[in-house]
Amino acid sequence: MRPVIPYVTAALLFGLGVYGVLRRRNAVLVLMAVELMLNAVNLLLITADSTTRAALPHGGQVFALFVIVIAAAEVGVGLAIVLQLYRLRGSVALDEVRLHEHPPDAGPEPAVDVDGSTASTGPATSGAAPR
Repeated sequence: MRPVIPYVTAALLFGLGVYGVLRRRNAVLVLMAVELMLNAVNLLLITADSTTRAALPHGGQVFALFVIVIAAAEVGVGLAIVLQLYRLRGSVALDEVRLHEHPPDAGPEPAVDVDGSTASTGPATSGAAPR
């Protein structure tokens, strides 16, 4: 087997994953695309380990196993977030996700003092200086 074939395959898989992350609007499909990218990295690590001499024997396989463990944790957390999003919004479309509730063109929220009154952030309108 020529060593260039797995490298090209890994690059194509990674490119497909990037395309999926950028073009998909469904959160589950985006997670699947991220997993495709991580598996492309695993293929690259194992291929590089088998085609090059390294001081650490089976170093690429060890790193690939580490990536698999991290990917499993990422899937668990990601699916928990998607499930909570579906329970709250009824949809897993990423276009409908808002990270904050106030509209972005409303400007900054006014500062609130400890007693609950809003603090003035602009220049004083009265001529008297504060004491």
